[in-house]
Amino acid sequence: MHASVLLKTFFLSIVVLALSCKSEPTNPIKNTPTDYFKSHEEGVKTGNVKIVSIETPKGKMNVWTKTFGNHPSIKLLLLNGGPGATHEYFECFESFLPAEGIEFIYYDQLGCGNSDNPMDTSMWNLSRFVEEVETVRKALSLDKENFYLLGHSWGGILAMEYALKYQDHIKGLIISNMMSSCPDYGKYAEDVLSKTMDPKVLDTIRMIEAKKDFGNPKYMELLMPHFYAQHIMRIPIEKWPEPATRSFSKVNQSLYVTMQGPSEFGIGGNLAKWDRKADLPKISVPTLTIGAKNDTMDPEHMKWMSTQVQHGSHLYCPNGSHMDMYDDQDIYMTGLIKFLKAVDEGQKTVQL
Repeated sequence: MHASVLLKTFFLSIVVLALSCKSEPTNPIKNTPTDYFKSHEEGVKTGNVKIVSIETPKGKMNVWTKTFGNHPSIKLLLLNGGPGATHEYFECFESFLPAEGIEFIYYDQLGCGNSDNPMDTSMWNLSRFVEEVETVRKALSLDKENFYLLGHSWGGILAMEYALKYQDHIKGLIISNMMSSCPDYGKYAEDVLSKTMDPKVLDTIRMIEAKKDFGNPKYMELLMPHFYAQHIMRIPIEKWPEPATRSFSKVNQSLYVTMQGPSEFGIGGNLAKWDRKADLPKISVPTLTIGAKNDTMDPEHMKWMSTQVQHGSHLYCPNGSHMDMYDDQDIYMTGLIKFLKAVDEGQKTVQL
């Protein structure tokens, strides 16, 4: 009798042990707060700011980067939009990614924010920016084992172009709020978004554009409440978050107008004919596209892009617009974090 009880106890212990082992994650991320915030800088510490020297047609110039946190296998490089804005509007990421142990890297592209400004419009071209990103990648020791690239708006164009040339170095790609075709972007603005505006307001905007009178204060006075507050950030303009307004106030107008055109209402710069729809199937790395209901970018196109790359996932922000990291923040951040962690665990596509 006593032996029988011992035998049952033994088998019960084996079952409990087996179940407990089964519940353990297969690839746990062991990154304690001490690990995350540990500085690896040598000499005088700068808060993980690293100035990267790049080659340009005008000689060597410097671009500014700053790394936040440490993670051995998730290092997220952020490409800001504009073109010509700064890294600063990404500061909202600090409220979400550190708690998940995710390392991310601020980076001001040439002509932006803390980086050098060559004052030369001939340097505002896509191929040069692609090589700049590659130089930054090398300088920060990012590689296939850890390098995630997130491009927002114009940064999404840059991210796609970079991936089409250098995807062998990328672990995961995030295209946030940028269609794969600027002609389609312009058509969406004309055929869909303009129809939502007051016809009298639209007529005045079109009249100013026809005269190329973009310095007319009336132009932005009309666009801000009737377009920007509806499709750029759906928060009352007087309550726009400070990191975003700080970034927008520093936009390099030479860079912006040369590549984008005079405003976000369509596109008219040297990117006007950019189109990579046919090349999306060449992108083989796990790729997340992020779209929003009220974006300047067609949300259906953003979803379609995820079906064209080889390993696509899609995140839809039903309450958001172009700056959905602010106006649909919880959905944006939750989806982004889930994608980063899932790819880190070996998944190529993620249900969001």
